[in-house]
Amino acid sequence: MNAKPATTPGPAKLEALADGRFKVYGALNAETVTELLKRSEAAFKGAVSLEIDLANVPEGDSAGLALMIEWLRLAKQRQQTIHFKNVPEQIAALARISEVADLLDCGAKPC
Repeated sequence: MNAKPATTPGPAKLEALADGRFKVYGALNAETVTELLKRSEAAFKGAVSLEIDLANVPEGDSAGLALMIEWLRLAKQRQQTIHFKNVPEQIAALARISEVADLLDCGAKPC
């Protein structure tokens, strides 16, 4: 009887700070990551290194993890280093279960 109304998440947002530093805001899920990937591809161009702060991501699922892995692939392709800060626990747990947690830690160093 007291069911929560379904809410549609707004788009996740990417804020460029300076010197390759970015903050992500909003949920990282199947409904938000495609658009965020499109925006980030252009935003990340030209940076030597990337630091992506996920402290303002309240939740994430396998699509969020897939986005982070795609960011790693893009960075490697562009010969950029990448470092993730404040990875949400949901995504970190999925990475551990999927045995890809080391990939998220390898962004800033050779693996």
